[in-house]
Amino acid sequence: MKTLITAAALSFAATSAFAAGHCAAGKTLTDGTLTIATGNPAYYPWVIDDAPEAGKGFEAAVAYALAAEMGFDAEAVTWVRTSFDEAIQPGAKNFDLNMQQYSITPERDKVIDFSAPYYTAPQAVLTTTAVVEAGAMPTLDSLKTLKWGVVASTTALPVVMEQIQPDQSPLVYDDNANVVEAMKAGQIDAALFDLPSALFTSAVLMENGALLGQFDPAAAENPDQFGALMPEGSALKACVDEALAAMTENGTLAAIEAEWLQEATGVPLIK
Repeated sequence: MKTLITAAALSFAATSAFAAGHCAAGKTLTDGTLTIATGNPAYYPWVIDDAPEAGKGFEAAVAYALAAEMGFDAEAVTWVRTSFDEAIQPGAKNFDLNMQQYSITPERDKVIDFSAPYYTAPQAVLTTTAVVEAGAMPTLDSLKTLKWGVVASTTALPVVMEQIQPDQSPLVYDDNANVVEAMKAGQIDAALFDLPSALFTSAVLMENGALLGQFDPAAAENPDQFGALMPEGSALKACVDEALAAMTENGTLAAIEAEWLQEATGVPLIK
């Protein structure tokens, strides 16, 4: 099993080739072009107005900053679309990097490559105002009593089963859109999303959405960290990791997070 690299472990000076902007030369699908994939559609706050080429939204902004750190002008960035599940399957890819909130896991890392983390995401409990008004609280004891929905291919399932340990077996869905529809229909009471996505879903996609609480990522044994996904054995990985290390050290990542995810505050911690 390959070793997953943390951002802290990558705080080293760039090589002379990296500093000169040549670390990616000859390593991309199309020489001189960096092809980046996102979802179809891509949602706020990760991408604004489903237009990644505008560079607005957290992941779109990180993508362009990363490209610049690697020596690519904005005009040399090309965007493609993939589904979440197809990108984590083994095989040839139509992108150099894929950024759509992929949690770094050992299982996925067996068939694709991950970059160093570019975001550590708190997990938040999305529910409805009716469930909150019925007495649900941001405590594990209260969460156990709820009926949960999960997407089997995400990291939500082990969190629900191992940390919350609900009284009823969770219902399993194909994607988060189906989870939201199930909650609207009253089939489930709650689901786990990363905090920014939970805020957006609650405010925009649901008329009666509510956030019950969030798990402290610092207290998690294995915090949910997002990495850029690359084809297995990508020659670009070292270059991407060096660029992210530089962006962490010079404050670029923190500034982008503050700009695009700063609204993700004020949700109580689950105890």
